[in-house]
Amino acid sequence: MKYTPIPSKLYEQNRQRYIKKMKPNSVAIFPASPTFPKSGDGVYGYKPDADVMWLSGIVQEKTIVVLYPDNPDKNMREVLVLLRPNDMLEKWVGHKLRKHEATAISGISNVQWLDGFDTMLQVMMNSADVVYVNTNEHNRLDVELPRTDLAFVHDLMKKYPAHNYDRAARIMKELRAVKTKEEIEVTKQAIAITAKAFDRVLKFVEPGVMEYEIEAEITHEFLRNRATGHAYGCIIASGDRARTLHYEENNQECKDGELLLMDFGAEYGNYNADLTRTIPVNGKFTKRQKEVYDACLAVHNHGKSILKPGILFPDYVKSINAEMEKQLLKIGLITKSDIKNQDPADPAFRKYFYHGVSHHLGLVVHDVGSYTDAVKEGMLFTIEPGIYVEEEQMGIRIENNIWMTKSGNIDLFKGIPITTEEIEAVMKRK
Repeated sequence: MKYTPIPSKLYEQNRQRYIKKMKPNSVAIFPASPTFPKSGDGVYGYKPDADVMWLSGIVQEKTIVVLYPDNPDKNMREVLVLLRPNDMLEKWVGHKLRKHEATAISGISNVQWLDGFDTMLQVMMNSADVVYVNTNEHNRLDVELPRTDLAFVHDLMKKYPAHNYDRAARIMKELRAVKTKEEIEVTKQAIAITAKAFDRVLKFVEPGVMEYEIEAEITHEFLRNRATGHAYGCIIASGDRARTLHYEENNQECKDGELLLMDFGAEYGNYNADLTRTIPVNGKFTKRQKEVYDACLAVHNHGKSILKPGILFPDYVKSINAEMEKQLLKIGLITKSDIKNQDPADPAFRKYFYHGVSHHLGLVVHDVGSYTDAVKEGMLFTIEPGIYVEEEQMGIRIENNIWMTKSGNIDLFKGIPITTEEIEAVMKRK
């Protein structure tokens, strides 16, 4: 790992939070995601399962976390299972964790090797009544792909068919949505690195630069500050390409007079930042560009003013949509007649704002959490309204990361340029 060690207290707290939600005499089993092959004998860079990471901090394939808080043997109430190191494996792929190293990272004192897992598990299963199995229950999961998480569950249920099984993900969805102060401290590192990268590209962008050159500047700043890398596919979209929400080709020239939409974030300690800014390629907004940008910023600021603990998420979205309608009317993109005659199922503003305004953020960029309940203290959201105008070949989006606290919310990106005046002032100094 590139990042500095994270105190094990973070993972110890997370395990205790999970254990408190478990039923009596139950065991919870969390296997890590596998490596995925490329063509030939290559594999993709390893990305740990978010739940295993949340519980242990371990970034190594074939890891398993087992929680059995009512186990009569106190030593077996938390167990970390790892691949046994061997000399030949390490000559090819590098160092694998020893038991004492894994304990230092996770705070789990009982570390077992994977080749003894089946024997250990049989003893636990013969004693436990309820088994929590972990599956990916993200609302946007592509369910057509083969599911390695389901393969583990199917094998377990086939071997132990008489147990009562329950969903680990249901508890995880509730707990991971609420971040501890320790998790936010790690997230702040990702945000600080992202802010440095934004400052760097503000001083770099000029007419004629290629989108991939900007991506390279961001990547350089990320890696030199110990980020693991990008939290997600970096979006560097100039001109009309900014209307494509997940544009990632980043292979075109940024031209004089165009706006440049940049959506990127650093990953640090497996926690993610998510920033979007739209800037003028030549360093100066036109009157119309500023008008549309300020309308988008007004919606963004409205979101910050109302997104606080206690508000129902659907009510928040409804208020955002009303503000967007107001702003689009103000800048002439829709008319009162458009609003009067609109289909309630497809309102007029949707022509120019066609995505959600906020999502949970954490160990994955679109983190797990409810979008139907009341917002809770500790949740971490993005606020990212956008205005996309095909007729003017313009796309504008503004996004910051907002942490919910008892006294309101905190903008974790507060202080970095966001107004047109602030952006122009930094670009002028390059």
